[in-house]
Amino acid sequence: MAHSIAIDGPAGAGKSTIAKRVARALGYVYVDTGAMYRAMAVYLLQNHVSADDDAAVSAQCGGADITIRYSDGEQHVFLNGSDVTGLLRSEEVGSMASRCSTNRKVREKLVELQQKLAASEDVVMDGRDIGTVVLPHAECKIFMTADADVRAKRRCLELEQKGQSADMQKIAADIRERDERDKTREISPLKQAEDAVLLDTSDMTIEEVTAKILEIAGLTAR
Repeated sequence: MAHSIAIDGPAGAGKSTIAKRVARALGYVYVDTGAMYRAMAVYLLQNHVSADDDAAVSAQCGGADITIRYSDGEQHVFLNGSDVTGLLRSEEVGSMASRCSTNRKVREKLVELQQKLAASEDVVMDGRDIGTVVLPHAECKIFMTADADVRAKRRCLELEQKGQSADMQKIAADIRERDERDKTREISPLKQAEDAVLLDTSDMTIEEVTAKILEIAGLTAR
């Protein structure tokens, strides 16, 4: 039987970074659901679909074939056969992903793929509704969060390290707006599962968060 760890939380909480480390420590497969939604966002942007046009999003999303492959232990996301991993982290794509994720057809398509992966592999999966919708029977559920200003500062540092300009006030405002949208959306809103452990990482290092999740899961790194 495959084992699973579900990590949920708001945008910019560092879920992907931590999930990757936990998966690597345990020898599990890391499934970045956010990257899958971002790949869908890339597809919709490439096809000039407006996030405000729900009918167009529903009609177009069926044309996106999104798969995950691993090369030398690194995840690569493919959209209709093309590696789009390098396109996923822009602010435009992130905003589009958050908005199109409220579409029922988009979510149904991606949730089906995520559940299929978890049925056959030991996985660590992160997103907004993993513990509540995608993997409600996961053995370990974490709801990971951090103060919005802390998340904005982390995002600024990430962008600056890549040589990109960053406006912390704008990023913080975008994070708060995205939090509200994710919490209040009609389909699978962001919320903590009843059996999830709340983990505030505002004052924790990456190493401390990774160790804490392994402790909560009762597992030892390989």
